[in-house]
Amino acid sequence: MRAALSTAAVTVLRRAGEQLFKFLAWIGEEPITVYRPEARYMRGPGPAWRAKHQGGQVASLRRVR
Repeated sequence: MRAALSTAAVTVLRRAGEQLFKFLAWIGEEPITVYRPEARYMRGPGPAWRAKHQGGQVASLRRVR
């Protein structure tokens, strides 16, 4: 009985190990994307900032009609 129990335990552990390795390989296939908000939202200073910090220059790049 003890030999059958140890064989069953080894089988269960082996299957668990195989599933773990399959899971880790699956994780490795997907590229990890890093969230970078500056790539989407922070595009640099806008016209209000330019008007405040560049006193003598035109704040807007549009033509004045």
